[in-house]
Amino acid sequence: MSGTSLDSIDAVAVRFEPQFELLASHSEPIPPAVHATILALLTPGDNEIERLGRLDLELAELFASAVNNLISTHHLEQKQIAAIGSHGQTIRHRPEANFTLQIGDPNLIAERTGITTIGDFRRRDMAAGGQGAPLVPAFHNALFRHTTVNRVLVNIGGMANLTILEAAEDKPIRGYDTGPGNVLMDSWIMQHKHESYDRDGRWAARGKIVPQLLQQMLALPYFNEPAPKSTGREQFNLQWLEQKVNALAVSPPPEDVQATLLELTAVSIAGAIKSHQLSDLQVFLCGGGSHNSLLKARLTELLEPHYLSTTAELNLDPDWVEAAAFAWLAYRTLNQLSGNIPDVTGAAGYRPLGAIYRG
Repeated sequence: MSGTSLDSIDAVAVRFEPQFELLASHSEPIPPAVHATILALLTPGDNEIERLGRLDLELAELFASAVNNLISTHHLEQKQIAAIGSHGQTIRHRPEANFTLQIGDPNLIAERTGITTIGDFRRRDMAAGGQGAPLVPAFHNALFRHTTVNRVLVNIGGMANLTILEAAEDKPIRGYDTGPGNVLMDSWIMQHKHESYDRDGRWAARGKIVPQLLQQMLALPYFNEPAPKSTGREQFNLQWLEQKVNALAVSPPPEDVQATLLELTAVSIAGAIKSHQLSDLQVFLCGGGSHNSLLKARLTELLEPHYLSTTAELNLDPDWVEAAAFAWLAYRTLNQLSGNIPDVTGAAGYRPLGAIYRG
């Protein structure tokens, strides 16, 4: 898994039969030069096809290396691995145009590892009229649904998405992207302090929320659009943020902007959860944002009296939930089972997801 935050490549080895078990995990940083190339491709530019083609292969080499290092580090055997589920790196996500693109050539991953690889999960759902995202709610439902307690799973990566799991069996699974997770905070601190992320929200804690900036950002129609919906860096990016900041009568200190960005993430997540008006609710966080103690504290305040924790309490480390989800999707595809949830993505029906590249 290599997500919108572009912070690392995460690999897990998991078993699904007779029950789910996380066997091993491994993470590798994305090299700075590759990180810069990805960022450059996220917006239109010159010579895109050539640059995309080269990056497609470069990422595949990195993904394959992460898998091979996972296997060797944890003393697994290649023959034990039924398949690799590779999400790929999202370069464009434009559901309004029925278009999404993830790269990291699965052919090359299969060649370098000798293991059957499944990739390109999103476009089949989109071909069926869906958003192609989010796809993790199906896995959340399989692993975390409770028979007597309402639960919400919140993945805070570059973007934030939630999964509504009501206890009642007749209630549909719901899920969608709420808006930015870490992406704006990460971009802002990188620009001003050359740090990849704001550990525990320490920089944000030094600032004050700028109400006018927060109101301008929350005025974006996306936040009030009904689901199904999904978003990405195409909407929430540094250029969009700078336009909002520059429109202010007085330019605020950078740390005040950071505080406001944290509040934007917290308010948009909490507002989405509260809009479902569920009682006896448990909220569980996963993804990199679950480690931001200031963000977690703010979500706790906004969601009182509901219970809030992380998926570690549900026996899966929040860092590995999304990687495990795409392993589960690969497992579903190998067994000719559907991987999407039409109520979540808006697709015309359940579909098997991804293409299989034999090892």
